[in-house]
Amino acid sequence: MVASNKSAIARFRHEALGDVGSTNTLCLERARAGDPGPLWLTARRQLSGRGRRGRTWISEPGNLYASLLLTDPAAPEALGSLPIAVALALHRAVASVGPWLGDRLRIKWPNDLLIDGAKISGILIEAEQLADGRRAVVIGCGVNVTHKPENPLYPAMTLAEAGVSTSADDLFAHLFEEMALVLSEWDAGRGVASVVEAWKERLAGLGAAITVNLPDRSISGVFSAIDLDGYLHLKTADGAVLRIASGDVFFS
Repeated sequence: MVASNKSAIARFRHEALGDVGSTNTLCLERARAGDPGPLWLTARRQLSGRGRRGRTWISEPGNLYASLLLTDPAAPEALGSLPIAVALALHRAVASVGPWLGDRLRIKWPNDLLIDGAKISGILIEAEQLADGRRAVVIGCGVNVTHKPENPLYPAMTLAEAGVSTSADDLFAHLFEEMALVLSEWDAGRGVASVVEAWKERLAGLGAAITVNLPDRSISGVFSAIDLDGYLHLKTADGAVLRIASGDVFFS
């Protein structure tokens, strides 16, 4: 490992916890108490884990529950591409413990990981303006190592079912390193172009017919592009191209 990579990784700290409510919540509490990060908190189990849009995230022991606290990681206008960097880092970490997965392991916009089309992970990024004017950003990562939801919104899979023999601790060791390296490459948004290119190589569904579920409606069309802000471009039947910041993607 080159010296610059070692330096990037050395900035990050890690605390391993037992049963907690939510690692994201704990990171935000640390930020309010003055911890600037970068700080990883991992838990054996989460008692009140959550996903995007307030969904409950199954939190049985054996899976990976990890949250990273960052302070002012980029200017507000550059944070839109942070989920892309995070998804790339998590993909690289999973690929490290299952290198034979190859193209079976894909990213579903904006930041879920799929194996054979089934979801194995979720990412929840939360931000809060602190009393002193700083912005705390927390990146929560959950991976189905040995357990998966019983009634998932999407088809789900575990790494064990995919033939990947690993533990939450081993997977986290790879994530710890890969996240530091990708965030260094992302460079507060200045290196977004190279990160997006690497992310697109691992992306599922680009050029395919999809439906995007938004809070108030569903829109169908062709997944035509991704821009450097992380927006999905959806080309509809009338030829219009919509830029979508977030939503649930379903493949047609």
